Amino acid sequence: MSNRDDFLFSKYDLSDVLRATEKKIFEEIDAIEGNRLLNTSVDDLCDYFEQKYKGEVPQLKENEITVDQKEVKRPPYAAGTAVTFFVPFDGDAELFRCRPSTFTVSFPRASISQIELVLTYPCTTHDAAAVKSEFDKDLSEIRQFLEWIKHDVSSFNASLRDKARIRIEARRQKLLKDQNLVASLGFPLKQKDDALRTYVVPTVRRKVVISMPTASTAPFVPEPRLDMQEYEHILSVISNMVAVMERSPNAFCGMKEEDLRQHFLVQLNGQYEGQATGETFNFEGKTDILIRAEGKNIFVAECKFWRGPESLKEALDQLLGYATWRDTKIALLIFNRERQLSSVLTKIPEVIKEHPNLKREVSYGSETGFRFVLHHRDDTNRELILTVLVFEVPT
Repeated sequence: MSNRDDFLFSKYDLSDVLRATEKKIFEEIDAIEGNRLLNTSVDDLCDYFEQKYKGEVPQLKENEITVDQKEVKRPPYAAGTAVTFFVPFDGDAELFRCRPSTFTVSFPRASISQIELVLTYPCTTHDAAAVKSEFDKDLSEIRQFLEWIKHDVSSFNASLRDKARIRIEARRQKLLKDQNLVASLGFPLKQKDDALRTYVVPTVRRKVVISMPTASTAPFVPEPRLDMQEYEHILSVISNMVAVMERSPNAFCGMKEEDLRQHFLVQLNGQYEGQATGETFNFEGKTDILIRAEGKNIFVAECKFWRGPESLKEALDQLLGYATWRDTKIALLIFNRERQLSSVLTKIPEVIKEHPNLKREVSYGSETGFRFVLHHRDDTNRELILTVLVFEVPT
């Protein structure tokens, strides 16, 4: 045990450490095998880098502080006592060695382990109040330094995900342009015998091992995707049709699901030249609304009356069963009749968030709509955007 020989918060400049961490993130992104990068969800990769590299500022567990003493020899012959305080903490021990952007020149001393700080105070008297006072002063300084550390690390953590995303997207764009360049030459692509088939994550010292998302390293083949702007347009056409229902309630009173669906199809076909169909076979069943372009599905939706949480879960499972691997944007249209709308709106996100295919909820600016990202049931890296729209329909 050291006799308080280690100055805390003074060995490294924290700004240099954070810059080095950012560089390491970029180097790891650049080292991912190309096909693996293209076959992995960008958000999953961002989750991985955020969890692996975010700074964990130590939090002192002051209610678990313990103390000990032992006799020590002090020259020439007087015997003294060393009082030692053990201060447990959670977080990254290395941050105790880093100097924040704000600091004082009075650095507290302690020995550092992975789980606790050790502060030792030699004394020749038995003045407990004096020892306690000195310890309290050091502990107060440590708390202050940790607040300064927290300020710097919080800024880094807040920007980490966006920086990783920008780097990932830039590399994805380069890889896709590389593929297009080779494809435009008109010759078959040479298979590389030495191409990496797996990606090994470097070992890092953490409480929990953070693993790279699993993904195929097979050659990446871009699939046609419905542009987000077009997806929003389809949803707006559907919402506008509901506005018509609200203005003319008598015309739609008592209609069943298939009747309501037919009105949506009329509007959508006006926009997509007859390519919107209802009750169309797709993968494992008949989906209520299906829009195709150039022989490929670009939009899949299911219409349901609200009959409780269990029926919503069944509708979602049904929709996911319809969605092929190529489908990336889907929708659930929920018709509410004779139920309290506020209660329905409360229960819908609760049901979706419990679904095993859920990856995350996405902000969606609608009082009666929700948006989520789910994964395809056979491929966790194949993401589907799900929008749930809730409509009041005439009784």
